[in-house]
Amino acid sequence: MVAEPADVDLADVHALSVDGEQVKKWLRAQPRQPHTTTQLQALIDAFTDEYNHRRPYRSLPQRATPATTYHARPKAGPSTDRTSDTHDRVRHDTISKTGSVTLRVAGRLRHIGIGRTYAGTYVLLLVQDLNVRVINAATGELLREPTIDPRRDYQPTGRPPGTTPKKQKA
Repeated sequence: MVAEPADVDLADVHALSVDGEQVKKWLRAQPRQPHTTTQLQALIDAFTDEYNHRRPYRSLPQRATPATTYHARPKAGPSTDRTSDTHDRVRHDTISKTGSVTLRVAGRLRHIGIGRTYAGTYVLLLVQDLNVRVINAATGELLREPTIDPRRDYQPTGRPPGTTPKKQKA
């Protein structure tokens, strides 16, 4: 059995209610004053029930109780329509020596070619479903904006393989 402190101070009750003065007045008006925390909790529970479920509130329509008004309002919840759901995320990465960044899509790693000229560059990847934007983190320059092909592991740059031919002098 847990020992309970005798003599509860009603001045400390204001922290237990939204409207501290209202509950203190109500508690002082009770014929039997609480002497233990259990008795005090029982009185506070009775006050809460009366205040929220039985006492009509003057400022609410039809003098409804706060609980009635609360339960009448529509509640927020998850939508059952999942057709418009998108997968959005931001990823920070560094372009590898081979000129690509790695991104996990549909449980598999995909390699997005950027170009070896950008090796070591810090980038932001803004991912929305299969659409990706690769942005230079230092300058804000858009480096690539591919749409991931789920059938391929490597997403090429679109340039022909090999070195870039040098311009000939005229």
